Amino acid sequence: MRVLVLMGGSSTERDISLVTGRGIAKALSARGHAVAALDPATGRHVEIAGLGDHRIGDAPGTAVEPAAERSLVLAKGTDLIESEVVFVALHGGIGEDGTLQALLDLAGVPYTGSGMLASALAMDKALAKTMFRSAKIPTPRARLVPRRDAVSGADAVGGFPLVVKPNAQGSSVGVHIVERAEDMDAALDDAFRFPPVLVEEFIPGREITVAVVGGKALPVVEILPQSGFYDYKHKYTQGETGYEVPAKLAEPVAREAARLGELAYATLGCAGAARVDFRLTEDGHLFCLEVNTIPGMTETSLVPMAAKEAGLSYEDLAEKLLELAIRRPA
Repeated sequence: MRVLVLMGGSSTERDISLVTGRGIAKALSARGHAVAALDPATGRHVEIAGLGDHRIGDAPGTAVEPAAERSLVLAKGTDLIESEVVFVALHGGIGEDGTLQALLDLAGVPYTGSGMLASALAMDKALAKTMFRSAKIPTPRARLVPRRDAVSGADAVGGFPLVVKPNAQGSSVGVHIVERAEDMDAALDDAFRFPPVLVEEFIPGREITVAVVGGKALPVVEILPQSGFYDYKHKYTQGETGYEVPAKLAEPVAREAARLGELAYATLGCAGAARVDFRLTEDGHLFCLEVNTIPGMTETSLVPMAAKEAGLSYEDLAEKLLELAIRRPA
């Protein structure tokens, strides 16, 4: 098939997207597909070999000027017309919030991952929580704060510690666990670089994630940061985090995690691959934090890690996502 991989983009997760896109393009090329890669933030084609060993930085990047995206470079070019399927390897921003998906729907080109509505719902953490509660999926209490002057340093959800994070960012950008009232202002100032902000109840316990592909849960992964929590640095710096696959859970807890992961995926109307993140308390209760509709697909990312445990190689997984995109009803 003729496959167009969209990678790079203008969000703070650009570095991750370039690594994801490179891995996907190499895997699909190895399977015999005719692969082209395009960076919609610049409007330029990406030479995969030219990326070499592109590395993810220790901190989120600075968003690039998205003028080319806003001028609908995709719609104006011939890339979509010449492609049989689009592999969306963009993380964050308009690549993940439903904007790009709407454009691809209008173009009538099949694409990987969730559609416009599911993408928008998942990116809006507060709205996703409303959906979770309606489906009886446990999720931490939270308050959406639209403006910096609408919250003071003493505001909390159930007391400290609590979590402060942008309502529509990924890769733990701007996320803080605040343990003392005197640290609240600094956390809010950082998170409000990407308003609005969610002030969320902190759930102590273990961090686990459920990858769902085509509606079916893969083996549960436990995330074990060497220190602190699973922030940007721990996600993308080698050696900063350990992983247990499958997670060492009691069988009933593992089944419930898989059930809730599949239910969260279905509740938002997801498609393709998604990752559902949970906190697991000491007494075995699960709390759904969020759903990531375009999870990282570097060769060491969580979804490929879970797929490998299920018997799917990285190339197998990339191929399966193409097949799901082709089969999804228009």
